[in-house]
Amino acid sequence: MPAPRDKSSSHEPLYPCGRPLLDLPPVLDLVILGATGSIGRQALDIVRANPNRLRVAAVACHSRVDILAEELSSLAASRPDAPAPLVTVTDPAARERAAAVLGPDVRLLGAGPAALEEAVTAPDSVQVVVNGLVGAAGLAPTLAAARRGVRIALANKESLVVGGELVAREVAAGGSEVLPVDSEHAAIAQCLSGRDPGEIARLVLTASGGPFRETPAAELATVSLEQVLNHPTWKMGPKITVDSATLMNKGLEIIEAHHLFGLSYERIDAVVHPGSIVHSLVEFVDGALLAQLGTPDMRVPLQYAIAGERHWPLAGRRLDLLETGTLRFERPDTERFPCLRLAREAGEAGGAAPIVLNAANEVAVAALLEGRIRYADIPRIIAETLTDEEPGRVHDLAAALAVDARARRSATTHVARAAAAG
Repeated sequence: MPAPRDKSSSHEPLYPCGRPLLDLPPVLDLVILGATGSIGRQALDIVRANPNRLRVAAVACHSRVDILAEELSSLAASRPDAPAPLVTVTDPAARERAAAVLGPDVRLLGAGPAALEEAVTAPDSVQVVVNGLVGAAGLAPTLAAARRGVRIALANKESLVVGGELVAREVAAGGSEVLPVDSEHAAIAQCLSGRDPGEIARLVLTASGGPFRETPAAELATVSLEQVLNHPTWKMGPKITVDSATLMNKGLEIIEAHHLFGLSYERIDAVVHPGSIVHSLVEFVDGALLAQLGTPDMRVPLQYAIAGERHWPLAGRRLDLLETGTLRFERPDTERFPCLRLAREAGEAGGAAPIVLNAANEVAVAALLEGRIRYADIPRIIAETLTDEEPGRVHDLAAALAVDARARRSATTHVARAAAAG
């Protein structure tokens, strides 16, 4: 039974609760996008731990070819009989030295953003695409995977923030499926799998609160980049760590949940849960709450998505309920963390607004990581950029990319002003 569609959603849910999964072979061929990032390297760990279940058909990275060489060497040692995967290195300069670093047996694909789509389409056999890319660059390969009709283990939330309706359209046309990798959405999926969607009252996403959960508001204007990147629970890449500090990450996840599960924004809540033990909850119409609990280990939701919602054995630290103690939950402070409010408002506005939100955030976060602006400048830059773009529907990828480009130019202007103001 398909989930009922809320009036605020123009497409069916990307994760219909009761649908059958794709009937895939016992050994799955994977494409791993973002292979040298946190998600990609953990995906490779999962492949090495499951040599009789998983093979790697292709990998893609941006520039860290030395790390990729180490990962591929380790992969070859775990499965010596497997052919070497196809390799995409999107940075042209890094690709020039990739052949020397990776060795003569590696077949290199093209460079540039379009090569990410080639990594999805070039292998003869693909059943699962793991999209561990960061940012809007992940949208085009997600669409390519949807057109190929494969399982998409989606860690790139920007694919749905920027192009949720576009992804839904291609998934429906290509017979693909989207299984979420974000720990919050994977938790919700585990609570919803096989349920009657009419039983669902609301979704509750949990947030750690980041490093500034208890920092007085007056001190946020002067926090250092080192403090921003010091996440209390999760070990992640720098961009997502900044997003966790501003709570933009949770705002993007609210938009992602809207597209994945087809619920209106008023039925998607977020709470701060400092322990990061409860990864999210579902409230049903009778008041019952189901939650998924576990240690902060991204391999758990990642493997669950790759495996097609099966719980394969996984070595790692187990949650000890006797040591967990009290589970605390707090209301997020959207005055101190305005990015959460901005994201929800953009999601509710729809059309171009989420694209502008994401583009402005990416530009502002990059400027912070380069030391050009302060942490407190980020929400102001996003808010100013949102006022620069006219609202309206976005009907295809070209239109989405055009909005994205305009928003990046606008955000760059606002960054320059913030940098000049000191």
